[in-house]
Amino acid sequence: MDPVLLGEILAALMFFGVIGILLIGFPVAFSLAGTALIFGVIGWWLGVFDPSNFGSLFGRYIGLMTNEVLVAVPLFIFMGVMLERSGIAEQLLLTMGKLFGNMRGGLGISVVVVGALLAASTGVVGATVVTMGLISLPAMLRAGYDPKMATGVICASGTLGQIIPPSTVLIFMGDMLSGINQQVQMEQGNFAPEPVSVGSLFAGALIPGFLLVGLYIVWVLIKAVIDPKSCPATPVPADERGHLWREVLVALVPPLLLILAVLGSILGGIATPTEAASVGSVGAMVLAAARLKLSFKILHEVVISTATITSMVFVILFGAAVFSVVFRMMGGDNLVHEFLSSMPGGALGAAIIVMFIMFLLGFILDTFEIIFIVIPITAPILLTLGLDPVWLGVMVGVNLQTSFLTPPFGFALFYLRGVAPPTVSTGMIYRGAVPFVILQIIGLALLFAFPDLITWLPDVLYD
Repeated sequence: MDPVLLGEILAALMFFGVIGILLIGFPVAFSLAGTALIFGVIGWWLGVFDPSNFGSLFGRYIGLMTNEVLVAVPLFIFMGVMLERSGIAEQLLLTMGKLFGNMRGGLGISVVVVGALLAASTGVVGATVVTMGLISLPAMLRAGYDPKMATGVICASGTLGQIIPPSTVLIFMGDMLSGINQQVQMEQGNFAPEPVSVGSLFAGALIPGFLLVGLYIVWVLIKAVIDPKSCPATPVPADERGHLWREVLVALVPPLLLILAVLGSILGGIATPTEAASVGSVGAMVLAAARLKLSFKILHEVVISTATITSMVFVILFGAAVFSVVFRMMGGDNLVHEFLSSMPGGALGAAIIVMFIMFLLGFILDTFEIIFIVIPITAPILLTLGLDPVWLGVMVGVNLQTSFLTPPFGFALFYLRGVAPPTVSTGMIYRGAVPFVILQIIGLALLFAFPDLITWLPDVLYD
């Protein structure tokens, strides 16, 4: 058999093999690396893979560990966990619930608004969903909300941290797309390629993020009209109305100041993402101290949680690097290039296929697992076909937000299941998430139809 064809067959089998192993339940990082090593040995035995290619992994690992941009990841995670422990989320939820309580669907709208604010100030999906589940879900159920409506709003709003900056997914995406785009540009004869900055991805994600917020609020309002019993009003007692606006200001000002300090400094070009994340981490500790929530015990818990989450993500990244080397060296990238190039519709047709594959993978894999596997394989071809790297990165981010909501392995569903009362069944949580998955698909379609929604703000700020 032709060695090139044999290598491509092995690469395809390796891709589907790792998906099967992950479905069985093996740890992701070890499944990626282990499957790649097994197929690498098979490829070496058949003469289609050179083991010396593994030598490139050392330089790649050192590059990842010394990458200044990626230092922002643990800092943003620290900021998010510290804010969750400071009680800011709880105060926001209670205050916004009072503010919108007099209108039908008001509690649902308050959850969406708080989800957006927490996304822009923390970006930690798990902590946001759990916090809102503990505080908002009992209140919504007591107010007479349909459990499916309540759980759907909480899960969807909690996942906004995936796309609204500062998003750790966009930080990794920016690092990967920058290297891929520079390589593609050099192959096309541009020997002074511009990197893809994390700041440009953050700017590109702002309008799509608020588009999703708007879609969620519109859906809550529609449900309030067509099915008033599913989201009734929760009037605020008269004796509490006089102090309401003061409570709103006290609840809103701290997170808004933090958002301004972090995102404003990045988008304004004043600070790099890593520098802004450092400021955000210090700001989170200041806010916790101001609420008398900062102690050595809490600091220890936050540090341990940050180290655990960061280690998990980077171990997956290291395993994906092994997978990527074997896949590419056996000709898998050529196979993907031929497949995507033959799609009708050119670059957009290829992008739709990749987005559809990622959407399907979201039913069984986590966001980080998908980007670490799929982006290195498909992004070089998509960028070669002429797609804007910022547009591509934001589209992937919006698409993969659905991976937190799609059964059976949507992590937001699991987080909420862990804190929901026994009266709320897993089936209710799953059914409640379905309308919001549809809303995210609608949002994705709008971004396809109007790409300027993504590219306009980065062009204004950085061109």
